[in-house]
Amino acid sequence: MNKSCTKCAQQFEITDEDLKFYDKVSPVFGGKKYPIPPPTLCSECRLWRKLAWRNFMNLYNRKSDLTGKQFISIFSQDKPLKVYTLQEWWSDAWSPLDYGRDYDFSRPFFDQFIELHDAVPRPGTTVSQSENCEYTNATYSSKNCYLVFGCVDNENCYFSHILWYSKNCFDMLYSYRCELCSECVDCNKCYMLHHSRECYNCSNSYYLFDCRNCKNCFGCVNLANREYCIFNKEYDREDYEKLVEEYLDSSKQAQTREAFEKLYYSLPKRAIHITNCENVTGNHIDNSKNLENCFDMLDSEDSKNCFTANKFKDCYDCVHNGGGLELGYETFASVGYNLIFNRDSFSAPSSNLIYCSDCNIVSNCFGCVGLHNKEKYCVFNKQYSKEEYEILVPKIIGHMQKTGEYGEFFPAHLSPFGYNESIAYEYFPLTREEATKRKLKWHEEDKTNQYDGPKTALPAKMKDVKDEILKQILYCGECGKNYRIIKQELEFHRQCNLPLPEKCSVCRHKKRMKWRNPRKLWDRKCAKCKVDIQTTYSPERPEKVYCEKCYLKEVY
Repeated sequence: MNKSCTKCAQQFEITDEDLKFYDKVSPVFGGKKYPIPPPTLCSECRLWRKLAWRNFMNLYNRKSDLTGKQFISIFSQDKPLKVYTLQEWWSDAWSPLDYGRDYDFSRPFFDQFIELHDAVPRPGTTVSQSENCEYTNATYSSKNCYLVFGCVDNENCYFSHILWYSKNCFDMLYSYRCELCSECVDCNKCYMLHHSRECYNCSNSYYLFDCRNCKNCFGCVNLANREYCIFNKEYDREDYEKLVEEYLDSSKQAQTREAFEKLYYSLPKRAIHITNCENVTGNHIDNSKNLENCFDMLDSEDSKNCFTANKFKDCYDCVHNGGGLELGYETFASVGYNLIFNRDSFSAPSSNLIYCSDCNIVSNCFGCVGLHNKEKYCVFNKQYSKEEYEILVPKIIGHMQKTGEYGEFFPAHLSPFGYNESIAYEYFPLTREEATKRKLKWHEEDKTNQYDGPKTALPAKMKDVKDEILKQILYCGECGKNYRIIKQELEFHRQCNLPLPEKCSVCRHKKRMKWRNPRKLWDRKCAKCKVDIQTTYSPERPEKVYCEKCYLKEVY
């Protein structure tokens, strides 16, 4: 079945397997199934709609609407919402059932849902089972982390995005099981690796691309099982250490990048990065099987159109999950079983939720917000018996079928965040005018307290940096905004003999994002054997892209 996306008009296909999945996740009440209709948007527009609901990386000072306590929140003070600290939100000082209300069959579902959504208190950040991680978001089971977003089982990590199972790392992006690393993108099981991409099990190295099991290397591309190499040329240990010391002088950073870029473009690229997988399409997938159009996935199976997740099974169009999800559809940042059109069930597993938000440790609920005390059989935060629930929910679904709302995720224009606050802005950028035309909100940045004092120049060599730098306000060389060096950052750069960053953490993140290929597959031919391949390198890009067979033959 071919359909035309109602948002972008792009043609997309609904396969027989897709229809089987929609049938599988369709809810059943009283022995009758209420089929979820095929999507009206293409997979990319469905992703955009979900991401518009998530502020991932913007933190603000805000007062608790319960106690007046000042704390860090993803909701700015001007948001007309009730926001509590995490401790207050989980406490017995309030009950989400106090906000329960009857469903009005004379009005659209989403109009009623957003009224409930904006009335029920929500936690300031999504941080769970963590210690000293107040300045993070989407954080689970971590300790002593700062400005890490998508933080899972980390300790002493800073200024990173999607960093899991790591220790003592700075400025990382989509990396796992790393220690004492910095400025790395898509790296796994690395130690003391810096300014590198697509590396596995590398250590004590700098500026590597797609290297495996290498140590003490600098500026190398496509190497495996090598040591003491600089720009793919082998040296003895003494000469290597002397040359690396010279290259690490910050005054030579431009020269180093130019040499590395020249080597990068001269060598072939692996079409996609997939490890220990069976029957998968996408990129950056490990230990998985039966995945279609999935990206950044670990230990998952039987899923489609999913991104940035671990332990998925039978999921379609689900994103941002580090804790496991089975049987999910159009869901993000949620853990549990059978979650449909659900968002931010982030802390503990829930089950059988439909059109819910910020609900944790609950089951069999419909259209609810902020439940977290093991509630069951609730609709719009109002408690019902099991029998009443199974009579009412089908009636609401029938009403939504008539209004055309059933089968659609929450509309993007209802998101509480400005579009430029949401993670959708990072992957699908819009101007303010374009966002306004689509009736999306826009967040105005507060510049009233911006420092405008004397600028401080960073020393070229790390050995010349004094502790006084911790007291100084720096200017980002990219955007001109202020930033500071924190104590842990200074100690790390001294330990690794790395120059301090000349850009703020936001601009450093944007630079790392540009290093990643898009989450999209293009048809190309292997530059060597001419076999048809799919790759995240678009056809107009200058890189030489090889199929896996030719790439491995070339490198090994």
